[in-house]
Amino acid sequence: MRTKSGRRGAPRSWRNRILAVGAAVMALPIAAGMAAPIATAAPVHAPVLRAPAGGFEDLMVPSSMGPIKVQVQWASRGGNAALYLLDGLRARDDRNAWSFETNALQQFANDNITLVMPVGGQSSFYTDWYAPSNTNGQKTTYKWETFLTKELPAFLEGYGVSRTNNAVAGLSMGGSGALALAAYHRDQFKFAASYSGYLNISAPGMREAIRIAMLDAGKFNVDSMAAPWSPAWLRMDPFVFAPQLKGLPMYISAASGLPGQYDAPNSAIGVFNTGNAMALEALSLVNTRAFQARLASLGIPARFDFPAVGTHSWKYWEGQLFASRNQILDATGAW
Repeated sequence: MRTKSGRRGAPRSWRNRILAVGAAVMALPIAAGMAAPIATAAPVHAPVLRAPAGGFEDLMVPSSMGPIKVQVQWASRGGNAALYLLDGLRARDDRNAWSFETNALQQFANDNITLVMPVGGQSSFYTDWYAPSNTNGQKTTYKWETFLTKELPAFLEGYGVSRTNNAVAGLSMGGSGALALAAYHRDQFKFAASYSGYLNISAPGMREAIRIAMLDAGKFNVDSMAAPWSPAWLRMDPFVFAPQLKGLPMYISAASGLPGQYDAPNSAIGVFNTGNAMALEALSLVNTRAFQARLASLGIPARFDFPAVGTHSWKYWEGQLFASRNQILDATGAW
């Protein structure tokens, strides 16, 4: 039929049915006691398929340990490469120290590589433990290797970060952790760096030295991480798994332990801290020299640097990161 304006309209019976159905649909939420749906922002932990170009962001990443905070500085031009920066034994729960103790963000601000800085993991050695620590009431078993090689890469993939075009670097505890992650996950990491790492942890006295350090850093029990001389302990030792590093570009450094320009023992606390940093660096140097000899015996090349001065402290590691920057960008093609 035609309307008064001369245009053909729907038959009245059909129009009545349409209006009735529409009214019923609109009434459903009200009848059920619900408000009409309102668009809400995605939760902070939900990735979106995009390739950010520059900028800094805190992410909350789901894991078997619960939500893990990860700080990221996105690649300047939205590239898919990433550099994982691992913290030391006293890793904090609020920020990764690379983000504020060093100028790492500025060093890579114009490069096409995303900095990935996981937060937490004090005394973890970034490995999977077999039980929670029983000396400090820890409730969750550390599963850092699983997080860094499965859960986090899968999450970051949603932001355009590659699972396979990554580098990893760490200091002290994070140094041995970086080499272990790269050794056992060669498909993920194309480069690894250790700054002042402990790379011969099965050497005489090393387990007890680590025990004391972990008790001091959060009261963690080394025996909950791996039993003495167990396959799990040996699996963590760079000196043992060295053959698996063949063909991997590496940067390895440790200083002499002698105070330098960034040490200021001008007070009782300063003297204590400097003395402690000297001893830790000297131990790292012994470990790193042994690791160097081990790689040489296997015919595995790596770039080593042994500065004449420097203690176990952040400003020296900042310099070592910069010294390895070109290798990182070369390995990932992130210039």
